[in-house]
Amino acid sequence: YWNGGHGTEALMMFSGYLFENLEIERVGLTTWSGNERMIEVGKKVGMQVEGRMRKCRYHDGYYYDSIRMGMLREEWESLKFQR
Repeated sequence: YWNGGHGTEALMMFSGYLFENLEIERVGLTTWSGNERMIEVGKKVGMQVEGRMRKCRYHDGYYYDSIRMGMLREEWESLKFQR
């Protein structure tokens, strides 16, 4: 089911659920630089890269960065009305 937009839809729905039901100011995720697909999904739903810890994840003989992404409530609200 890759490339069907399911991950993007799920993250969009989950982020919307959190903002609509909780009094929070941000929603975020953490992934690793080897997971380029997740980084792109985060960007598609409106998240920005907020932080990067360099070479802290080791997988199959290589070091990867830890990537922190997030979206603020006001960013979600402005995107919500554009969709």
